[in-house]
Amino acid sequence: MNDVWQPVIFDKTDAAQRAALTELERNTSLTFLDERETQRNGLRTLLPRPEQSILDENDRWVYYPWRKTVVAVLGPTAFRHLRLDRNRNKITRSEQDSLGDLTIGIIGLSVGHAIAHTLALEGICGTLRLADFDDIELSNLNRIPASILDLGVNKAVVAARRIAEIDPYLRIEIVEDGITENTIDGFFDGLDLLVEECDSLDVKVLAREAARSRGIPVLMETSDRGLLDVERFDLEPERPVFHGVLGQIDSTSLRGLGTRDKIPIVLDQLDAALLSPRMAASMVEVSETIETWPQLGGDVQLGGATVAAAVRRFGTGGHLPSGRIRIDLDTHLDALESPRPTRADDISSADDAGGSLPSSFDTTVSDPTVSDPTVFDPTVSDPDEAVLDAARRAPSGGNSQPWTLSTDGRTVAIAVDRSRTSTLDIAFRGSYVAVGAAAFNARVAAAAQGRFLGERITDHGVEISLGDHAPEPITDRRLLDGVVGRCTNRELGTAEPLDAGVAADLVAAAAAEGGRAVLLTARDSISAAADVLADADRIRYLTTHLHEDMFSELRWPGDSDPNRGIDVSSLGIDDADLSKLEIVKRPDVMALVDAWDAGAALGSDMRDRVLSSSALAVIVVPGSTAHHYIRGGFATENVWVTAHLRGLAVQPVSPAFLYARTPEEHRELSMHRGEALQELNSRFRALLDITDIESVALVLRIGCAPKTGIYSRRVPVSALGSG
Repeated sequence: MNDVWQPVIFDKTDAAQRAALTELERNTSLTFLDERETQRNGLRTLLPRPEQSILDENDRWVYYPWRKTVVAVLGPTAFRHLRLDRNRNKITRSEQDSLGDLTIGIIGLSVGHAIAHTLALEGICGTLRLADFDDIELSNLNRIPASILDLGVNKAVVAARRIAEIDPYLRIEIVEDGITENTIDGFFDGLDLLVEECDSLDVKVLAREAARSRGIPVLMETSDRGLLDVERFDLEPERPVFHGVLGQIDSTSLRGLGTRDKIPIVLDQLDAALLSPRMAASMVEVSETIETWPQLGGDVQLGGATVAAAVRRFGTGGHLPSGRIRIDLDTHLDALESPRPTRADDISSADDAGGSLPSSFDTTVSDPTVSDPTVFDPTVSDPDEAVLDAARRAPSGGNSQPWTLSTDGRTVAIAVDRSRTSTLDIAFRGSYVAVGAAAFNARVAAAAQGRFLGERITDHGVEISLGDHAPEPITDRRLLDGVVGRCTNRELGTAEPLDAGVAADLVAAAAAEGGRAVLLTARDSISAAADVLADADRIRYLTTHLHEDMFSELRWPGDSDPNRGIDVSSLGIDDADLSKLEIVKRPDVMALVDAWDAGAALGSDMRDRVLSSSALAVIVVPGSTAHHYIRGGFATENVWVTAHLRGLAVQPVSPAFLYARTPEEHRELSMHRGEALQELNSRFRALLDITDIESVALVLRIGCAPKTGIYSRRVPVSALGSG
């Protein structure tokens, strides 16, 4: 029984196997274990749900002779699918399949046991070929995860049994005589990779000579200071063994050396100067006070993890050149230090932020009932400064404030600042909308002073003519209060229906400024729009330069430019979501999600917020010139202010395709997802029933939600080119 290591697998759909299993069932000395229902439940709850062919696969019964136990398990495909599911996405399904084709040989099952076990755990091999002539001894149990029940059993057999109890379907082959001239050819036949972990120097060299002649790469992990050695004989067929550090050496010259005679060669091979102090001191004591060099179980387990990482790279075509590296835990532990806080415990709520992440147009979040010394008050402010102050409170993409403001007392000039653009701002269309909104605010402030004489849209922006200050304002102060108090509110709404009278007011507000408000109020229309906007958000995350632009808008505590951009403290998200933000802002993470064509969750926040809305108000203009988009800014701000004055929550939504009109512009946004963006844009326009000539200025999410009280930060008027 000591040499038995292979489980016997029975499929009841086969008559002969069913009969053999029935015979085993008569053996009262055997234990039968059946946890199939638990396994099936686990399989059924996987995401995504496995294909029906996997769910319907026949179960198996596995007989472990050395355990005198028969265990019921899922069929091979279902078993692997469930057992390795937690590898995802550290290992993707396609990578798992590729790694599952590898045939890996391991020579030496002391350190090699941990390596074989780790490879089996991760399922990153299809066949393991194990070679060791030695048996388990009590002194091995400081580093080999065997037991006293395994004493006297061949090391390869013990490893094979342990792996079979993890995965009975994994192919294991063993060579109990170890590597000799008689076994070497058979052992190397069909190998993709060799892991060499034996103690015999001549076998070490012999194995490398055989691997080099066959173009098989060799990995070795030496537990002291975590040394990993890689020899890519598959890429460098003339590479000297051990990288040439031992000179011209061959296996025959090393046969029969005793432990003491091996030490100089081992020291040369490992580089004595780089041994840990305790290992180096122990070398002095070999054959004197200790029999051989020491090894620790923890170091050996680390070696298993290190080799597994190298195998993953090899099997998936990752970077793995010939060479050496030390993964020394003691060195890392010497560098222990206190971590820096990832965010401030108490971030001020008085900073600017806004819009939706990632689709933010405005960053103003304020509540006119909250006392704030910067709130516009024409009775105490310089009249010209008050008009400019109202203008700078307008919404803009990512709070970029893409305008210059100036006045000579007779004319207020609001122009596009082309240095403040972004990738989404195609042909400065978003900037023109922002300038239009700023001009609307300036007009309202000037009219409240009784000074507004007229306005003129230019090729670069808007000029507002001012008269002398009138003793009595000619505009209802309530409209000015709406300009000052207008806010972005990202809170989830109640999705209650929009009042018909309010809807009519919003439509009229857009029309008064030369635009058109298309209101989506039916639940099926809102749901369809939510899907489109969520998919657009996902693309924005997964497109490198759009992702970079998005996160360049965010302002973290201590940022050098806090008066522009979106302060993370006002995103309306809790600590859990703020932690997730630390993840999704990483380009390397998004690159992986993109490579997997995954990331459905990246649009879920947008979908949830849109679905909680009472309506979507899409501001449409009858053309695509700068003049049209400026008019769109007028209309957007008037609709926003009107909604605010009716007590509604408003959140701007800027899908990535918002300002793209041609196929080329969609490709400019995302080269490899340009067609997808264009298709989303077409779906959105069809939902709105707008013509090809018309353009969308902005999308506003409107609903009933709790009020917010965070004020927007703005660049001071003096820094915006005012005169």
